[in-house]
Amino acid sequence: MVHFFLRKVASMAKKAYLCEQFILNLIENIKIMAKVYQANEIKNIALIGGSGSGKTTLMESMLFESGVIKRRGSVEAQTTVSDYFPVEKEYGYSVFPTICNIEFGGKKLNIIDCAGSDDFCGGTVTALNVVDTAVIALTANGGVEVGTQNNFRLAENAQKPIVFVINKCDHENANMERTMESLKEYFGKKVVTIQYPLNPGAGFNAAIDVLKNKMLVWKAEGGTPEMKDIPAEEQARVEELKSSLQELAAEANEELMEKFFDQGTLSEEETIAGLESVFAGGGFYPVICTSGLKDMGVRRLMDFLGEMAPSVATAPKPKTQEGKEVEPNATAATSLFIFKTSIEPHIGEVNYFKVMQGTVHGGDDMQNMDRGSKERISQLYSVAGANRVPVDEVVAGDIAATVKLKDTRTGNTLNAKDCDLTYPAIQYPDPKFRRAIRPENEADSEKLSALLTRMHEEDPTWIIEQSKELRQTIVSGQGEFHLRTLKWRLENNDKMMVKFEEPKIPYRETITKAARADYRHKKQSGGSGQFGEVHLIVEPYEEGVPVKEVYKFGNQEYRISVKDTQEIPLEWGGKLILINSIVGGAIDARFIPAILKGLMDRMEQGPLTGSYARDVRVIIYDGKMHPVDSNEISFRLAGRNAFAEAFRNAAPKVLEPIYEVEVLVPGELMGDVMSDINGRRGMVLGMEAEKNFQRLKALVPLAEMSSYSTTLSSLTGGRATFTMRFKSYELVPGDVQDKLVKAYADSQKDEE
Repeated sequence: MVHFFLRKVASMAKKAYLCEQFILNLIENIKIMAKVYQANEIKNIALIGGSGSGKTTLMESMLFESGVIKRRGSVEAQTTVSDYFPVEKEYGYSVFPTICNIEFGGKKLNIIDCAGSDDFCGGTVTALNVVDTAVIALTANGGVEVGTQNNFRLAENAQKPIVFVINKCDHENANMERTMESLKEYFGKKVVTIQYPLNPGAGFNAAIDVLKNKMLVWKAEGGTPEMKDIPAEEQARVEELKSSLQELAAEANEELMEKFFDQGTLSEEETIAGLESVFAGGGFYPVICTSGLKDMGVRRLMDFLGEMAPSVATAPKPKTQEGKEVEPNATAATSLFIFKTSIEPHIGEVNYFKVMQGTVHGGDDMQNMDRGSKERISQLYSVAGANRVPVDEVVAGDIAATVKLKDTRTGNTLNAKDCDLTYPAIQYPDPKFRRAIRPENEADSEKLSALLTRMHEEDPTWIIEQSKELRQTIVSGQGEFHLRTLKWRLENNDKMMVKFEEPKIPYRETITKAARADYRHKKQSGGSGQFGEVHLIVEPYEEGVPVKEVYKFGNQEYRISVKDTQEIPLEWGGKLILINSIVGGAIDARFIPAILKGLMDRMEQGPLTGSYARDVRVIIYDGKMHPVDSNEISFRLAGRNAFAEAFRNAAPKVLEPIYEVEVLVPGELMGDVMSDINGRRGMVLGMEAEKNFQRLKALVPLAEMSSYSTTLSSLTGGRATFTMRFKSYELVPGDVQDKLVKAYADSQKDEE
């Protein structure tokens, strides 16, 4: 492959097709291609943080300093490596996680730059599943914000070591003391200063590096700093911080502990070695300061990550679905995990993967363990955003991309022959915001469905449901902003104009008392006619409650003798229990399946709101048939109409879906949130303290949760987050049922 590119360069240069700069870029790419990194040289890192923390600009400077790009782009000019999708350029924010492979200090840093908005947290969850370190960016002027807290929770839940990067130290309102106070207030004593700015603000150009015991001074263009001695006025502070670092490093093992107590100090190498061990175990959160915009502190950040972040060889091992640990052994049978898919102009589907074990080469044949299909890896790429460099092979622990896979999806495992490893799917947060979507031109329905399926592949937190019950396509996501982005992409990228509507609520209907009905279906026209008569009883079904021997309606008793029982679990939840209590052969057994079909016809369309019915016991106790005219259609119609009449006489009620809602909210805002929950017919179950937050648990009807994410953000200034999960179906209040029944009746009149 390298020789091929050299020949290509020579040929094109000879023909004067290439400018000097392009040749230099190709040579740099060839250098990257020639290097194959081993597990102990690879560091996988997620760059996360709230919106506005400057991650994209910081990433741009990291790419520049590592030589991946020759010129830094800017968010304003829409020229950054990370935000290269049209929607990202249009809105000026990150939407998808961007993988950037860079080399620095003899290490390969695979950095995944993630979106800051909580609406796009799915990308952060994806990244944290395949990396070994989380770098959380915050600003020197804003300190700890809601995005910082949300991303910290994600990283902590994923059990990743965390580095805090205080960015924008050059901001005119930078306040380092306040920022450090907020870090320690929210994240505790584990927050440890490695580096602090000497002159934060518009004139920022110097920082004190406690670990190196030096002052770093940058020229106006940033880049490589000049190392100077620490000013005398900073010595006392540095000695105190350095002593704390060495004491922390000494906790790594007994040998360092003994030396620290004997000599009262450790060397820089010993301190780094000890801190590396403590950091990997989550023992402290180092703090580094930077200005991504001015390219100051960026090289030191990468140097620190190269030293401190665990390599693939030392990080905790990933596990298979069966819980087996997978060693990053480059000589083992090859196994890949596909963690991200994107659809890109002029290329199509790009699959990003992590090599879990073994070594993958271009041209390798693989088996998709999830779909049972075969794939060929046509080409491998080292990537930095939209920039892709062909490589010959990728070894265990590394992250790369491939294209033109036929039948592989996000979350799939690709294995070489004789390898049976399979990895668990990434667990994404439950959706919080839902809307019905339809094309403006109904003829485009099928095309829209295909586009939505494709978009789910790119962002698995866009959930698509084709609801037969509601007769709507429901899209769910992490918030209004999240779905608005989906709509923008459909309309601008795919020229598919769509409309969002309020989704219908999947109500259910049931009965609350026993009732009886009979119906005779009789039709005669010319030859053979139709005849079927069904007598039945309906009653609410509850698990464990037996059938009564005698039912009384009015002055008449009906004795039941159970001949046969069928229990039918319903697709939409609940059950239908059918009991055959016919005596004397009044209805032949061969007509019972037809009667059941008639019952199911009405179970799929309840009389109150047209919703699915559930939890009903039906007892067929009598009927009549005709030796010539009785047939299946006759008994299906007789059963359906008898059931409909009995259902209406059995005090039917509407059930609504109830969701278990958990809100994580700052304590001082709890009152506003509780008041809003109560106004949504919610029932608060309790609350418990969680660091600086309160976790409120409540049961809330789904009908009241429309746009809750927007309301909660408004109430709390974006400082609260929530999850919601289906709990059960419960009876709606009488006044709500009256409104629903009236609305359904009016809609039926309109259709007539």
